[in-house]
Amino acid sequence: MQNLRWVLKFLLTVSFFVQFSNSEPCNAADRAALLSFKARIIKDTTGVLESWVGPDCCGGDWEGVECNPSSGRVTSLVLQKPSATDTDTDSDVYMQGTLSPALGNLQFLQVLVISGMKKIGGKIPDSLTNLKHLTQLVLEGNSLAGDIPPSLGRLLSLQTLILDGNRLSGQIPPSLGNLIGLQQLNLGRNYLSGSIPPTFKNLLSLQFLDLSKNLISGVIPDFIGLFHNLTFIELSYNHLSGIIPNSFCSLTMVSDVSLGDNQLTGRIPEHIGGLKSLTSLSLSNNRLSGPIPESLASVQNLWYLNLSRNALSNPLPSIFAKGLPSLLSIDLSYNNLSLGTVPDWIMSRELTAVHLAGCNLKGTLPRFKTPTSLTSIDFSNNQFINGMSAFLTRMSNLQFLKLSNNLLKFDISIIVLPKGISSIDLSSNQLFGPLAALLNNHTPSFLQVMDVSKNVISGTVPEFGQGLTMKELNIGSNRITGHIPNSISNLVELQRLDMHRNQISGTIPSSLGMLVKLQWLDLSINSLSGKIPNSLLGIRNLRHASFRSNRLCGEIPQGRPYNIFPASAYAHNQCLCGKPLPPCRGKE
Repeated sequence: MQNLRWVLKFLLTVSFFVQFSNSEPCNAADRAALLSFKARIIKDTTGVLESWVGPDCCGGDWEGVECNPSSGRVTSLVLQKPSATDTDTDSDVYMQGTLSPALGNLQFLQVLVISGMKKIGGKIPDSLTNLKHLTQLVLEGNSLAGDIPPSLGRLLSLQTLILDGNRLSGQIPPSLGNLIGLQQLNLGRNYLSGSIPPTFKNLLSLQFLDLSKNLISGVIPDFIGLFHNLTFIELSYNHLSGIIPNSFCSLTMVSDVSLGDNQLTGRIPEHIGGLKSLTSLSLSNNRLSGPIPESLASVQNLWYLNLSRNALSNPLPSIFAKGLPSLLSIDLSYNNLSLGTVPDWIMSRELTAVHLAGCNLKGTLPRFKTPTSLTSIDFSNNQFINGMSAFLTRMSNLQFLKLSNNLLKFDISIIVLPKGISSIDLSSNQLFGPLAALLNNHTPSFLQVMDVSKNVISGTVPEFGQGLTMKELNIGSNRITGHIPNSISNLVELQRLDMHRNQISGTIPSSLGMLVKLQWLDLSINSLSGKIPNSLLGIRNLRHASFRSNRLCGEIPQGRPYNIFPASAYAHNQCLCGKPLPPCRGKE
């Protein structure tokens, strides 16, 4: 057995030697082009370019570079952000510099990927149009600016063009319509304006289209229905207007459609059920009106449906009771729906998310037949009055709960929070009972957001144990007394703390300054006394703070951002002084 292992090792070594002994060394012009790229990168924390040394860029040592072994010409350059290590944060890993025009000299390049480097800026070089063999151009997740070069429309072999997550501006070049072999086009997360070019009607091979999170205006062109190979379309977060064209319903291959956060009007096309492969549909935050088409119920694989924030009206299609067999998540919030009660066809299904905010629901909170499947519920801005004691029963997997702006009136001591819950919003109701009933040793460690503001909750602020991951705590506008405990410093992940309009007394603990991630702090309209501790200067990312209407005295911490907040943030106290207020006595 040992001899066999030696023979195998010998054969692998010989094979490796033969492979590279028969391959051509790196072409001098290609090596010069790569070194020109490296020279334009003034800082590289990824460590990738450290391997670009030695005469042979094709020997396998130059990370991200691949060559044709028979010609020695570079065929692939793939530089993707490495995964951050335990000691690095994501923001520490980047390349800083610009793209060298010499990249256009890599005449045999087929794949060019420079992705996720964040600080590579400047323009996309026009010289890339020389890369006639290029099939993939991926420059996502950088800081590239300026226009998309119209010359990219001459890269006729291109199958993938991904430029999302940069700072590109101007209009989409009509010349991109020449890329008739294009299968993936992603220009999302930029600052592109203007309309979708009419020349895009030539892109009949498209399978993936993402133009989201730009400033694109105009209408969704009728030729969209010609893209019979399309499986993914993302046009959300733009300024698109007009109707959803009826031709859209002929996209029988499309599985994921997102047109949300635009200015679309008219009705949802009656034949939207023609999208037979649809699994996810989001039309949220538009100006769509009329009823929801019955044909939608015939879509067999639809699991995610978001029609929220439109002007859709009653009635809901009765056929929904038997249709949509794959539905898991539904959001009909903030339309012109007057449901009265949660429909039985929603209550009886095994759903993961039910969002019916602002749907004129009344009476008692519903009891779902399969509550263990639910992970997210939003019934805010309705008129529920009771039923909380039974509502959370068996919701063992619930992670997100929003019941704000209802007429609920109950003792919070009856609530037993699911162990895995991460966000709970019970604000603007009539809840009462001690705050310690929710914040105690049994508070789930996964809880990140708690908002119980604008109720009549009483008691004191409890001690905070270690291990909590809370990022937002809002207990404002209640009847809470006592002092702020020193153990507030245990909430090390806290980004937002709001205790305004209560009856909290005592001093502001210096331990509050240990919450270095805090961005929002509101302690206004209480009975706090003493000084604002200088330890708060350790909170450097604070964007909003208010200490007004307390009994505070002494010098405001003299450092950013406290000395540049508006004077109103400190108004109506006993004797605060120092910038932005008048100087303290004895100081100019």
